[in-house]
Amino acid sequence: MFEEEEDYFSSKDETREIVEKFENMLKNNEHYFFDVDDFEDIIEHYIEQNSIKKSFNVIEYALLQHPDSFILLLRKGQLLAATNKPQKSLDLLSKLENIEPTNIELHFTRGNIYSQLRQHNKAAEAFKKALEFAEEDIDDILLNIAFEYTNMGKYELAISHLKKALDVNPENESALFELAFCFEITGKPEDSIKYYHDFINLHPYSSSAWFNLGVAFSKQQLYEKAIDAYDFALAIDANYSSAYFNKGNSLVALEEYEMAIEVYKETFNYEEPDALAYYYIGECYEKLNDYSKAISYYRKASKLDPFLADAWIGIGMVLDEQGKQNESVHFLKKGVEIDKTNPEYWYILGDLQKKRGFNEEAQHAYEKVIEFNADNNDIWLDYSDMHFKTGDTVLALDIIYRGIKQNQINPDSSLYYRITAYLLKHGLVGDALGMFESGLSLDFQNNVSLFDYAPELKNNELLQEILTSHKS
Repeated sequence: MFEEEEDYFSSKDETREIVEKFENMLKNNEHYFFDVDDFEDIIEHYIEQNSIKKSFNVIEYALLQHPDSFILLLRKGQLLAATNKPQKSLDLLSKLENIEPTNIELHFTRGNIYSQLRQHNKAAEAFKKALEFAEEDIDDILLNIAFEYTNMGKYELAISHLKKALDVNPENESALFELAFCFEITGKPEDSIKYYHDFINLHPYSSSAWFNLGVAFSKQQLYEKAIDAYDFALAIDANYSSAYFNKGNSLVALEEYEMAIEVYKETFNYEEPDALAYYYIGECYEKLNDYSKAISYYRKASKLDPFLADAWIGIGMVLDEQGKQNESVHFLKKGVEIDKTNPEYWYILGDLQKKRGFNEEAQHAYEKVIEFNADNNDIWLDYSDMHFKTGDTVLALDIIYRGIKQNQINPDSSLYYRITAYLLKHGLVGDALGMFESGLSLDFQNNVSLFDYAPELKNNELLQEILTSHKS
């Protein structure tokens, strides 16, 4: 190990000397000869320093001394690609292919260029060409091919190449995680679970495989099994902070909030606390009705990330639970200000404003919910109810009619039952009975929603007659 470190620092020193020699030469307007390897080191040094212009200057000078150097011309092609000149790079690579058609780096570079151009099919073909001649790093080439298939939406082909990559190198964690993504997006959690089980049988000490198995179990809502998988990952790698985090999420799903808090806090031993972890801890305390600690952690989250809207909304909701509506509204507005197109936030703000008696503000918020998610049937019920309760039956009817019209493709019986109540209150009995019939046709069992909302209608003989006729 120490010999490797010595070699590394020795190599760095040599590169520094060569760079200084080259820079002094330019400074003094002199001319020295450098071999190709030296020029490569100088170019690499400037690339690491993000001095692309200097790298280009070195290449141009180097090609004066070595005009036929394949590797220097290839480096020029790579720099052209890095400076948004893909076509010039591709033209140069085509010429170089005539010189060395089996050069892996050439085909790999071409693949990267096509990938940047979003010509994923051409990129995959270029990477496949590199694969034909490769004797090492085969798993990485297969991974790149898989990425291109993923970008094309050809997930089965991506899965096939990822499995091949893992056959070559079971420790390729990027392939493991990309495979998990492909399994998820194809909606095949059972395949994912089976694959990781089989993989673990062959490689039982792969913490990443155990982690991904846990994720697959979580997707299937098999939270106890997910926790077991995360525990195995942690037994192999005690510093695996993501495993702690996901274990915490699974415990939350099981409503084991106190245990989840401890697990979330455990992540702080292995990485700096982040806003999301603080937010989740705050949520757990809120579920436990420990409102002071919930607010404390939500505040920590908002301090670390002032743009985490969930944290501001969380503070507002807890203050509302504590009966502090006037304080709550400030924090809810802050959350909405950060994420102006989130219908859930607008809904929460609207409910609070309605509770405070600020109906105009509530109306504005509810209209925003409709703007961003008109398919949410609950908003039509709550929004119309606000006006119905204040005696404005006409406006309540107008809103619920809008909801019914909006949801004609996927009609919801709840809207028809609710409008029945409004129409009866407004004296439009015939229209009300027609809407009641429509509700029964859509979902007979849900007629209870009408009588839960307006219990006095249980004694309405006309409604009861229609109910009886539908039962028989």
